[in-house]
Amino acid sequence: MHPTALENCKRFFAAYADAFPTEHRVKIVEIGSQDVNGSIRPLAPPAFEYVGVDFVDGNGVDVVLTDPYTLPFVDQSIDIVLSSSCFEHSEMFWLLFSEIMRILKPKGLFYLNAPSNGIFHRHPVDCWRFYPDSGAALVSWAKRNGMNALLLESFISAPSDDGGFSDFVSVFLRDENHVNDFGRRILDGKTDFSNGRLHAVDGFLNYSIANQNQSGRKRERKWIEKFNQFRKPR
Repeated sequence: MHPTALENCKRFFAAYADAFPTEHRVKIVEIGSQDVNGSIRPLAPPAFEYVGVDFVDGNGVDVVLTDPYTLPFVDQSIDIVLSSSCFEHSEMFWLLFSEIMRILKPKGLFYLNAPSNGIFHRHPVDCWRFYPDSGAALVSWAKRNGMNALLLESFISAPSDDGGFSDFVSVFLRDENHVNDFGRRILDGKTDFSNGRLHAVDGFLNYSIANQNQSGRKRERKWIEKFNQFRKPR
């Protein structure tokens, strides 16, 4: 888990966790929860119930999926779904997105962090990168399938100082009728990003046509050396 992925998830909880009432047990599901070189699980509020699911068994995995596109939870039963550094490894992530929308409560949130650039890293496959319009496209997919989803915010996070991935981060609301339940956003206090979107705000914040891959190959080489300490070619 690279440093910016941890930092962005920390900011998600800081912005959104207080919107969920404490009188009922908030349930979180993390998709792709195996702890390879770090985990976002410790960032969740201790009072929240946390269930980690993955395609393989391992540290941090509570439930092993038999079908990567079927989540073993009943309709509208989950408050928050998290997925960090996982969607790029899902061959048909849009099917997984539909499953996430199915299990979320109407007030439920989906936090997605996936690379917008970065090295080829198979686990066991590496299929996708996510650009500034990806969040809006997923909302279009949800609405096409009869779901009243809303994109609260999205942005491309700047890479850490040692190089590496620039994360595409987005927060989805399952039912747009609950938009007024959430008064804070990650972008309220974040400055190191490009191509940000906010619900009810026209255009992009910190608009840029540059891909973060164009920011320098020296940093990329440093990240490859660091990344190879944790992963072996498959």
